[in-house]
Amino acid sequence: MWRFGGKGESGFSAGNTAEQVTEGIDGTSLTAIVTGATNGIGKETARVLALQGVHVVMGVRNVTAGGKVKEEFLEKIPNARIDVMEIDLNSMDSVRKFASEYVSSCLPLNILINNAGILPAAKFTLSKDNIEQVFAVNHLGQFLLTNLLLETMKNTANESQKEGRIINIASDLHRKAVHKEGIRFDKINDEKSYSSSTFGVSAYGQSKLCNVLHTNELARRFKEEGVNITANSLHPGLIATNLFTSNGGATNWIMNKIAVHVLKNIQQGASTTCYLALNPKVEGVSGAYFTDNNKVEPSKLAMDSDLAKKLWDYSLNLTDPK
Repeated sequence: MWRFGGKGESGFSAGNTAEQVTEGIDGTSLTAIVTGATNGIGKETARVLALQGVHVVMGVRNVTAGGKVKEEFLEKIPNARIDVMEIDLNSMDSVRKFASEYVSSCLPLNILINNAGILPAAKFTLSKDNIEQVFAVNHLGQFLLTNLLLETMKNTANESQKEGRIINIASDLHRKAVHKEGIRFDKINDEKSYSSSTFGVSAYGQSKLCNVLHTNELARRFKEEGVNITANSLHPGLIATNLFTSNGGATNWIMNKIAVHVLKNIQQGASTTCYLALNPKVEGVSGAYFTDNNKVEPSKLAMDSDLAKKLWDYSLNLTDPK
């Protein structure tokens, strides 16, 4: 069983569950989007937010699976407010369609949780927009979605006088599985570079570094504009989820068998996300990196403001519909 450390400054630790870090919090006036909400920590995040009264919009690739999860939630939380909407972060058209439909719905948006992501495949793979898939799904799709929903979030924050919150799920692998320059902008689509790493691990670490940099640049812009929205990123910990099975194979099967005995469970894995989404202790905190429900320092590269700005401009150019 995972050996959890003591409580940190927040009063919580790695051993706390998502329900524990949000206990007693009334979210009935809030609306949140959670991407990747049909399984793993995304599903648990959506469930716990709904339990606390938040109107949850589940952004999912498979609406049939999303509908079944919604029914499952409603059986135990009859008064839950849950919507299911289709989004595939592997396609910018899908992201734009989701955002357009959301804006047209006139729903407010207090909380955006960019949870969906993929592990690297053994083979170099391109997204539907012909961009290396790990970078496209883990960063670019989230970047585009966030940008398209920013005006809605700003309007909601202004009209409700409640702080908006953006939470990006990153990983501590942003510290190690990256190149010395951080992001190889000129080699994002280089199949040879991808294949020379172990199953694209460098690509994954690079995408998670992008998540932290994106968060920090958002926070800087919000502060500069005087907008009542915060942006924070987090490492959920090593969690026993079915992410290991996304690519199949004997290795992933073995990993899953080991994981259930040594890693965090789903309830603990979703706790930092839910803490950042709802807990009043993080009000006004922005541009920070969290793990185990407490603020920690990310890598030096993740704090590079020039790199963050360069990534922003690069991502803006790639997502420009032209």
